[in-house]
Amino acid sequence: MNQLRSAALIGSFIGLASTLSACGSGPLGPQEMTQNAAPGRVSWRNGTLAVHADRSRSWMAPDAKKNDLLYVADNGTNDVYVYSYPRGKLMGTLTGFNTPGGLCTDRAGDVFVTNVFDWDVLEYAHGGTSPIETLSQDPETYPDGCAVDPKTGNLAVIDSASGGELNVDPNSVGPGQVVIYRHAQGTPKFYKAIYFPYNAGYDNAGNLFVDGEGAGFSPFEFSELRKGKNTFTPIALNQSFELAGGVQWDGTHIAVGDVRDSAIYEFAINGAVGTETGTTPLTGTYDVWEFWIQGGKVVVPSSEVISSQDLSSVLLYDYPAGGAAARTVTGPFVYPVGVTVSGVPK
Repeated sequence: MNQLRSAALIGSFIGLASTLSACGSGPLGPQEMTQNAAPGRVSWRNGTLAVHADRSRSWMAPDAKKNDLLYVADNGTNDVYVYSYPRGKLMGTLTGFNTPGGLCTDRAGDVFVTNVFDWDVLEYAHGGTSPIETLSQDPETYPDGCAVDPKTGNLAVIDSASGGELNVDPNSVGPGQVVIYRHAQGTPKFYKAIYFPYNAGYDNAGNLFVDGEGAGFSPFEFSELRKGKNTFTPIALNQSFELAGGVQWDGTHIAVGDVRDSAIYEFAINGAVGTETGTTPLTGTYDVWEFWIQGGKVVVPSSEVISSQDLSSVLLYDYPAGGAAARTVTGPFVYPVGVTVSGVPK
Protein backbone atom coordinates (compact mmCIF):
# COMPACT_ATOMS: atom_id res chain seq x y z
CA MET A 1 0.00 0.00 0.00
CA ASN A 2 1.46 3.36 -0.91
CA GLN A 3 2.39 5.78 1.84
CA LEU A 4 -0.10 8.45 0.86
CA ARG A 5 -3.01 6.00 0.97
CA SER A 6 -1.87 4.80 4.41
CA ALA A 7 -1.64 8.36 5.63
CA ALA A 8 -5.19 9.04 4.52
CA LEU A 9 -6.43 5.87 6.19
CA ILE A 10 -4.72 6.71 9.45
CA GLY A 11 -6.23 10.17 9.25
CA SER A 12 -9.72 8.67 9.08
CA PHE A 13 -9.12 6.72 12.26
CA ILE A 14 -7.66 9.77 13.98
CA GLY A 15 -11.06 11.33 13.30
CA LEU A 16 -12.74 8.28 14.81
CA ALA A 17 -10.51 8.49 17.86
CA SER A 18 -11.32 12.19 18.24
CA THR A 19 -15.03 11.39 18.16
CA LEU A 20 -14.67 8.80 20.90
CA SER A 21 -12.58 11.20 22.93
CA ALA A 22 -15.25 13.88 22.62
CA CYS A 23 -17.73 11.43 24.11
CA GLY A 24 -15.73 11.42 27.34
CA SER A 25 -13.38 8.49 26.89
CA GLY A 26 -10.27 10.63 26.71
CA PRO A 27 -7.41 10.30 24.21
CA LEU A 28 -7.02 6.83 22.75
CA GLY A 29 -3.72 4.99 22.60
CA PRO A 30 -3.08 2.04 20.27
CA GLN A 31 -4.40 -0.56 22.71
CA GLU A 32 -7.57 1.44 23.39
CA MET A 33 -8.14 1.82 19.65
CA THR A 34 -7.90 -1.95 19.25
CA GLN A 35 -10.63 -2.45 21.84
CA ASN A 36 -12.96 0.44 21.00
CA ALA A 37 -12.81 1.12 17.26
CA ALA A 38 -15.13 -1.76 16.37
CA PRO A 39 -16.05 -0.57 12.84
CA GLY A 40 -12.46 -1.00 11.71
CA ARG A 41 -11.23 -3.64 14.17
CA VAL A 42 -8.08 -1.53 14.36
CA SER A 43 -4.73 -2.53 15.76
CA TRP A 44 -1.20 -1.31 15.11
CA ARG A 45 1.75 -3.16 13.63
CA ASN A 46 5.09 -1.40 13.19
CA GLY A 47 3.37 1.97 13.06
CA THR A 48 0.78 0.92 10.48
CA LEU A 49 -2.88 0.14 10.78
CA ALA A 50 -3.78 -3.56 10.78
CA VAL A 51 -6.69 -5.81 11.70
CA HIS A 52 -7.30 -9.34 12.91
CA ALA A 53 -8.69 -11.94 10.54
CA ASP A 54 -12.25 -13.15 11.19
CA ARG A 55 -13.84 -14.69 8.11
CA SER A 56 -16.61 -16.36 10.10
CA ARG A 57 -18.85 -13.33 9.53
CA SER A 58 -18.68 -13.37 5.73
CA TRP A 59 -22.07 -13.84 4.08
CA MET A 60 -23.69 -13.80 0.66
CA ALA A 61 -27.33 -13.66 -0.45
CA PRO A 62 -28.65 -16.98 -1.84
CA ASP A 63 -29.19 -15.50 -5.29
CA ALA A 64 -25.89 -13.58 -5.45
CA LYS A 65 -24.28 -15.99 -7.93
CA LYS A 66 -27.07 -15.30 -10.44
CA ASN A 67 -26.14 -11.60 -10.65
CA ASP A 68 -23.24 -9.60 -11.97
CA LEU A 69 -21.54 -8.41 -8.79
CA LEU A 70 -19.75 -5.22 -7.79
CA TYR A 71 -17.02 -5.73 -5.16
CA VAL A 72 -15.85 -2.78 -3.04
CA ALA A 73 -12.73 -2.98 -0.82
CA ASP A 74 -12.86 -0.66 2.17
CA ASN A 75 -9.61 0.22 3.98
CA GLY A 76 -11.60 1.74 6.84
CA THR A 77 -13.78 -1.24 7.76
CA ASN A 78 -11.33 -3.84 6.40
CA ASP A 79 -14.18 -5.59 4.63
CA VAL A 80 -15.18 -6.15 1.00
CA TYR A 81 -18.82 -5.31 0.23
CA VAL A 82 -20.63 -7.03 -2.62
CA TYR A 83 -23.51 -5.43 -4.56
CA SER A 84 -25.61 -6.42 -7.55
CA TYR A 85 -24.40 -4.63 -10.66
CA PRO A 86 -25.47 -2.14 -11.83
CA ARG A 87 -28.49 -1.94 -9.51
CA GLY A 88 -26.41 -1.54 -6.34
CA LYS A 89 -28.30 -3.85 -3.97
CA LEU A 90 -26.18 -5.20 -1.11
CA MET A 91 -25.66 -8.93 -1.72
CA GLY A 92 -22.95 -9.84 0.78
CA THR A 93 -19.87 -8.95 2.80
CA LEU A 94 -16.45 -10.59 2.90
CA THR A 95 -14.65 -10.04 6.20
CA GLY A 96 -11.40 -10.74 8.01
CA PHE A 97 -8.89 -8.89 5.86
CA ASN A 98 -5.75 -7.30 7.16
CA THR A 99 -6.31 -4.14 5.09
CA PRO A 100 -7.77 -5.01 1.67
CA GLY A 101 -6.09 -3.11 -1.13
CA GLY A 102 -6.68 -3.62 -4.83
CA LEU A 103 -9.34 -5.76 -6.51
CA CYS A 104 -9.34 -7.41 -9.93
CA THR A 105 -11.30 -10.09 -11.78
CA ASP A 106 -10.52 -12.82 -14.31
CA ARG A 107 -12.59 -14.12 -17.24
CA ALA A 108 -14.19 -16.81 -15.05
CA GLY A 109 -15.55 -14.18 -12.66
CA ASP A 110 -13.09 -15.05 -9.88
CA VAL A 111 -12.19 -12.04 -7.74
CA PHE A 112 -8.70 -11.35 -6.36
CA VAL A 113 -8.29 -9.30 -3.17
CA THR A 114 -4.83 -8.09 -2.15
CA ASN A 115 -4.54 -8.53 1.61
CA VAL A 116 -1.88 -5.93 2.30
CA PHE A 117 -0.68 -6.55 5.85
CA ASP A 118 -1.04 -10.33 5.68
CA TRP A 119 1.22 -10.30 2.60
CA ASP A 120 -1.03 -12.44 0.43
CA VAL A 121 -3.66 -12.37 -2.30
CA LEU A 122 -7.00 -14.12 -1.77
CA GLU A 123 -9.04 -15.50 -4.67
CA TYR A 124 -12.82 -15.86 -4.38
CA ALA A 125 -15.21 -17.56 -6.78
CA HIS A 126 -18.05 -15.40 -8.10
CA GLY A 127 -20.46 -14.96 -5.18
CA GLY A 128 -18.35 -17.14 -2.85
CA THR A 129 -17.71 -16.43 0.82
CA SER A 130 -14.42 -18.31 1.38
CA PRO A 131 -11.14 -18.06 -0.53
CA ILE A 132 -10.59 -20.79 -3.12
CA GLU A 133 -6.89 -19.93 -3.35
CA THR A 134 -4.32 -18.03 -1.28
CA LEU A 135 -1.23 -16.70 -3.02
CA SER A 136 1.37 -15.90 -0.37
CA GLN A 137 4.19 -13.41 -0.75
CA ASP A 138 7.24 -12.86 1.41
CA PRO A 139 6.64 -10.81 4.57
CA GLU A 140 7.12 -7.08 4.14
CA THR A 141 6.22 -7.13 0.43
CA TYR A 142 2.80 -5.54 0.89
CA PRO A 143 0.69 -6.47 -2.17
CA ASP A 144 -1.60 -3.66 -3.34
CA GLY A 145 -3.01 -3.03 -6.82
CA CYS A 146 -3.63 -5.98 -9.15
CA ALA A 147 -4.63 -6.82 -12.72
CA VAL A 148 -5.39 -9.97 -14.72
CA ASP A 149 -4.24 -10.54 -18.31
CA PRO A 150 -7.46 -11.38 -20.20
CA LYS A 151 -5.58 -13.63 -22.65
CA THR A 152 -3.36 -15.71 -20.37
CA GLY A 153 -4.96 -15.36 -16.94
CA ASN A 154 -1.64 -14.16 -15.54
CA LEU A 155 -2.08 -12.14 -12.34
CA ALA A 156 0.04 -9.02 -11.82
CA VAL A 157 0.29 -7.66 -8.28
CA ILE A 158 1.88 -4.40 -7.19
CA ASP A 159 4.46 -5.00 -4.46
CA SER A 160 4.71 -1.74 -2.57
CA ALA A 161 8.05 -2.47 -0.91
CA SER A 162 7.85 0.60 1.32
CA GLY A 163 4.80 -1.02 2.86
CA GLY A 164 3.09 2.28 3.47
CA GLU A 165 5.35 2.88 6.45
CA LEU A 166 5.06 6.41 7.76
CA ASN A 167 7.73 8.72 9.13
CA VAL A 168 10.55 7.13 7.15
CA ASP A 169 12.90 8.53 4.57
CA PRO A 170 11.41 7.29 1.27
CA ASN A 171 14.92 6.91 -0.11
CA SER A 172 15.94 4.58 2.73
CA VAL A 173 13.62 1.76 1.70
CA GLY A 174 13.89 -0.53 -1.29
CA PRO A 175 11.96 0.14 -4.49
CA GLY A 176 8.64 -1.47 -5.14
CA GLN A 177 8.17 -4.04 -7.85
CA VAL A 178 5.55 -5.98 -9.76
CA VAL A 179 5.08 -9.70 -9.23
CA ILE A 180 3.36 -11.83 -11.86
CA TYR A 181 1.76 -15.20 -11.11
CA ARG A 182 1.52 -17.35 -14.25
CA HIS A 183 -2.13 -18.38 -14.63
CA ALA A 184 -2.65 -16.85 -11.15
CA GLN A 185 -0.87 -19.80 -9.53
CA GLY A 186 2.41 -20.93 -8.04
CA THR A 187 5.57 -18.93 -7.46
CA PRO A 188 5.57 -15.46 -9.02
CA LYS A 189 8.21 -13.78 -11.12
CA PHE A 190 9.47 -10.40 -9.93
CA TYR A 191 9.96 -7.31 -12.11
CA LYS A 192 11.48 -3.96 -11.20
CA ALA A 193 9.18 -1.17 -12.28
CA ILE A 194 8.63 2.26 -10.76
CA TYR A 195 10.18 3.07 -7.38
CA PHE A 196 6.73 3.52 -5.84
CA PRO A 197 4.29 1.58 -8.08
CA TYR A 198 0.61 2.08 -7.24
CA ASN A 199 -1.68 0.58 -9.89
CA ALA A 200 -1.56 -1.84 -12.81
CA GLY A 201 -3.65 -2.72 -15.86
CA TYR A 202 -3.32 -5.05 -18.88
CA ASP A 203 -4.40 -4.13 -22.39
CA ASN A 204 -6.00 -6.58 -24.80
CA ALA A 205 -2.61 -7.66 -26.19
CA GLY A 206 -1.12 -8.71 -22.85
CA ASN A 207 0.98 -5.58 -22.29
CA LEU A 208 1.09 -4.48 -18.64
CA PHE A 209 0.95 -0.80 -17.65
CA VAL A 210 1.90 0.54 -14.21
CA ASP A 211 1.76 4.02 -12.72
CA GLY A 212 3.23 5.50 -9.55
CA GLU A 213 5.99 7.82 -8.38
CA GLY A 214 9.77 7.79 -8.34
CA ALA A 215 12.19 7.79 -5.39
CA GLY A 216 11.41 10.58 -2.96
CA PHE A 217 7.86 10.71 -4.33
CA SER A 218 8.96 12.50 -7.48
CA PRO A 219 6.30 13.43 -10.04
CA PHE A 220 4.01 10.91 -11.68
CA GLU A 221 5.63 8.07 -13.65
CA PHE A 222 4.14 5.59 -16.10
CA SER A 223 5.72 2.43 -17.47
CA GLU A 224 4.94 -0.58 -19.69
CA LEU A 225 6.02 -4.23 -19.53
CA ARG A 226 5.50 -5.32 -23.12
CA LYS A 227 4.31 -8.86 -23.72
CA GLY A 228 7.23 -11.27 -23.74
CA LYS A 229 9.70 -8.73 -22.33
CA ASN A 230 11.48 -8.78 -18.97
CA THR A 231 11.96 -5.07 -18.32
CA PHE A 232 9.63 -2.11 -18.05
CA THR A 233 9.82 0.77 -20.55
CA PRO A 234 9.04 4.31 -19.30
CA ILE A 235 6.14 5.93 -21.15
CA ALA A 236 5.80 9.71 -21.43
CA LEU A 237 2.18 10.88 -21.17
CA ASN A 238 1.19 14.35 -22.39
CA GLN A 239 -0.93 15.01 -19.30
CA SER A 240 0.13 16.00 -15.78
CA PHE A 241 -1.13 14.10 -12.74
CA GLU A 242 -1.41 15.22 -9.15
CA LEU A 243 -1.40 11.65 -7.78
CA ALA A 244 -1.33 8.36 -9.71
CA GLY A 245 -4.69 6.58 -9.74
CA GLY A 246 -6.15 3.47 -11.34
CA VAL A 247 -5.07 1.95 -14.66
CA GLN A 248 -7.36 -0.06 -16.98
CA TRP A 249 -7.85 -0.92 -20.65
CA ASP A 250 -11.20 0.46 -21.78
CA GLY A 251 -11.45 -1.57 -24.98
CA THR A 252 -9.69 1.01 -27.13
CA HIS A 253 -7.28 2.99 -24.97
CA ILE A 254 -5.43 2.83 -21.67
CA ALA A 255 -7.37 4.78 -19.03
CA VAL A 256 -5.40 6.35 -16.16
CA GLY A 257 -6.97 8.05 -13.16
CA ASP A 258 -5.82 10.98 -11.08
CA VAL A 259 -6.68 10.42 -7.41
CA ARG A 260 -7.03 14.10 -6.59
CA ASP A 261 -8.13 15.59 -9.92
CA SER A 262 -11.56 13.87 -10.17
CA ALA A 263 -10.84 12.67 -13.69
CA ILE A 264 -9.82 9.69 -15.81
CA TYR A 265 -7.66 10.30 -18.88
CA GLU A 266 -7.52 8.03 -21.94
CA PHE A 267 -4.30 7.49 -23.91
CA ALA A 268 -3.18 5.95 -27.18
CA ILE A 269 0.25 4.36 -26.67
CA ASN A 270 2.81 4.48 -29.47
CA GLY A 271 6.25 3.27 -28.48
CA ALA A 272 7.44 5.28 -25.49
CA VAL A 273 4.80 8.01 -25.88
CA GLY A 274 1.18 8.15 -24.73
CA THR A 275 -1.11 10.71 -26.39
CA GLU A 276 -4.28 11.79 -24.59
CA THR A 277 -7.40 11.01 -26.60
CA GLY A 278 -10.10 11.96 -24.10
CA THR A 279 -11.05 12.89 -20.55
CA THR A 280 -13.77 11.50 -18.29
CA PRO A 281 -14.66 14.07 -15.59
CA LEU A 282 -15.91 12.57 -12.32
CA THR A 283 -18.07 15.31 -10.88
CA GLY A 284 -18.65 15.03 -7.15
CA THR A 285 -15.74 12.72 -6.26
CA TYR A 286 -12.95 13.21 -3.74
CA ASP A 287 -10.10 10.64 -3.46
CA VAL A 288 -10.44 8.11 -6.30
CA TRP A 289 -7.76 5.45 -5.80
CA GLU A 290 -9.06 2.96 -8.35
CA PHE A 291 -11.92 2.57 -10.83
CA TRP A 292 -13.52 -0.16 -12.93
CA ILE A 293 -14.94 0.18 -16.44
CA GLN A 294 -17.81 -2.19 -17.22
CA GLY A 295 -20.71 -2.13 -19.67
CA GLY A 296 -20.63 1.54 -20.65
CA LYS A 297 -20.16 2.64 -17.04
CA VAL A 298 -17.18 3.40 -14.83
CA VAL A 299 -17.44 2.52 -11.12
CA VAL A 300 -15.62 4.92 -8.82
CA PRO A 301 -15.00 4.64 -5.05
CA SER A 302 -15.01 8.18 -3.64
CA SER A 303 -13.20 8.29 -0.28
CA GLU A 304 -13.85 11.33 1.85
CA VAL A 305 -13.59 11.59 5.63
CA ILE A 306 -13.69 15.04 7.21
CA SER A 307 -13.11 14.83 10.96
CA SER A 308 -15.77 12.40 12.18
CA GLN A 309 -18.05 12.95 9.16
CA ASP A 310 -17.91 10.08 6.67
CA LEU A 311 -18.87 11.21 3.17
CA SER A 312 -17.60 8.18 1.25
CA SER A 313 -19.65 6.46 -1.45
CA VAL A 314 -19.36 4.47 -4.68
CA LEU A 315 -20.48 6.25 -7.84
CA LEU A 316 -21.36 5.01 -11.33
CA TYR A 317 -20.72 7.31 -14.30
CA ASP A 318 -21.44 6.97 -17.99
CA TYR A 319 -18.17 6.11 -19.72
CA PRO A 320 -16.41 7.83 -21.35
CA ALA A 321 -18.73 10.85 -21.02
CA GLY A 322 -18.49 11.24 -17.25
CA GLY A 323 -19.96 14.37 -15.73
CA ALA A 324 -22.62 13.88 -13.05
CA ALA A 325 -22.96 10.41 -11.50
CA ALA A 326 -25.67 8.21 -13.04
CA ARG A 327 -26.05 6.24 -9.82
CA THR A 328 -24.78 6.42 -6.23
CA VAL A 329 -24.26 3.36 -4.07
CA THR A 330 -24.27 4.10 -0.36
CA GLY A 331 -23.27 1.67 2.34
CA PRO A 332 -21.18 1.26 5.49
CA PHE A 333 -18.19 2.74 3.69
CA VAL A 334 -15.42 4.45 5.62
CA TYR A 335 -12.56 4.57 3.11
CA PRO A 336 -13.37 2.58 -0.06
CA VAL A 337 -10.31 2.25 -2.31
CA GLY A 338 -10.77 -0.74 -4.63
CA VAL A 339 -13.58 -1.84 -6.96
CA THR A 340 -14.13 -4.55 -9.56
CA VAL A 341 -17.10 -6.13 -11.31
CA SER A 342 -17.46 -9.90 -11.57
CA GLY A 343 -19.76 -11.13 -14.31
CA VAL A 344 -21.90 -14.27 -13.98
CA PRO A 345 -19.66 -17.16 -15.12
CA LYS A 346 -20.66 -18.51 -18.53
